[in-house]
Amino acid sequence: MKLSLPPEVSGFMEKMAAAGFAVYVVGGSVRDFLSGKENHDWDFTTDATPEQIMAVFPESFYDNAFGTVGVKMADGEIFEITTFRKEGKYSDRRHPDEVSWGKTVEEDLARRDFTVNAMAMDLKDHLIDPFGGQTDLRNKVIKAVGNPEDRFSEDALRMIRAVRLATQLCFTIDEATFLSIKENASLITKISGERVRDEMTKILSAKYPADGVKLLYNAGLLDYLLPELARGVGMKQPGHHIHDVFTHSLEALRFCKSSSWLVRLATLIHDIGKPATYKEFNGKPTFYNHEVVGAAIAKTIAARWHLSKDDREKLYILVRWHMFTVSELLTDAAIRRFIKRVGKENVADMLDLRIADRLGSGSRETSWRLEQFKDRIIEVQKHIPSVTDLKVNGNDVMQTLGIGPGPKVGKILNKLFEEITENPEKNERDYLLKRAEQLG
Repeated sequence: MKLSLPPEVSGFMEKMAAAGFAVYVVGGSVRDFLSGKENHDWDFTTDATPEQIMAVFPESFYDNAFGTVGVKMADGEIFEITTFRKEGKYSDRRHPDEVSWGKTVEEDLARRDFTVNAMAMDLKDHLIDPFGGQTDLRNKVIKAVGNPEDRFSEDALRMIRAVRLATQLCFTIDEATFLSIKENASLITKISGERVRDEMTKILSAKYPADGVKLLYNAGLLDYLLPELARGVGMKQPGHHIHDVFTHSLEALRFCKSSSWLVRLATLIHDIGKPATYKEFNGKPTFYNHEVVGAAIAKTIAARWHLSKDDREKLYILVRWHMFTVSELLTDAAIRRFIKRVGKENVADMLDLRIADRLGSGSRETSWRLEQFKDRIIEVQKHIPSVTDLKVNGNDVMQTLGIGPGPKVGKILNKLFEEITENPEKNERDYLLKRAEQLG
């Protein structure tokens, strides 16, 4: 098979070869190249030590214990090149106890996770494939290199990574590899929340995220990653719902139109409070206040995965307020309260969640009430005031109450603003000055 690497890649390799070193394109770069995918993330391996690599590329940088040097190219792209490695035992199931330089590319490939990632290409476009990665790539199979038990014992994160790759590439997982994941699923508890988060966001960002989450469940991993979600398996729902809580959550995710992994996560866990609030009334299941309990669980998940402050807050809001009322009887004030509660910036995402929720329940995508609600949100937002629209200011409040600057002034202005948000007709100077006097 004749392959032609891009000029910038072969040029980089030629410079290493001219300095007397063996160099190969390696890993996911080869996998994507063989699949015909556009690739902007090229990785290389070499017999040169980091110091020798930096001598060839003086503008490079090196700040890790794993032999990886970053080389900045003329177009600003970073090529990563790593010295052949051998790894010792993984006592903590996450990091090798020791790393030593290897002597051959085959030795380096033997330490990698899956066969489709354990291929290399040399400067002459020859494929080095000691573990049958090309065949597995052709057959769309994720298979561990060597004994899967050894690979997952070395680094338990590889179990989620297998699911993530299968989800992203639309591949299946090799039977022996999959059985090993099920047998070793509990090892995932050894992995940090940050590393789990990074893999989960990639699964949620894939084209078919619901299939990825179902695969996590089938592999026994979801019981450790999102046990609160797994508790919904088999839990029946009343009314218009055609699925149990767990299946409904998956189907809602499947229908979520948003490309944001965070909105997709909120959609997946929007009913995560239902198992904890399950009760029966007249023989039918109920889940009163499940959105309140679910929002608290969302905070727990966000902390577990070390989400950023902004992401935690948004996840909480989307889960907490997803049960908003859609009715032609809603007043403008009620719609303004909804917008204020979820935040202007989150309204579109909340609507995406609602539509996914409907579809995941077996309902139609929309209704005339929902369409009317959307139109009214657009119209009402044109008239939502800001605090600067108040017909009084801080000086007016201080003069009315005979006080100086301080937190009290701000609190009163905020209270006045809440009132005019509820009812813009109250934004009259005389009324606001009287209210300020009452609040003071």
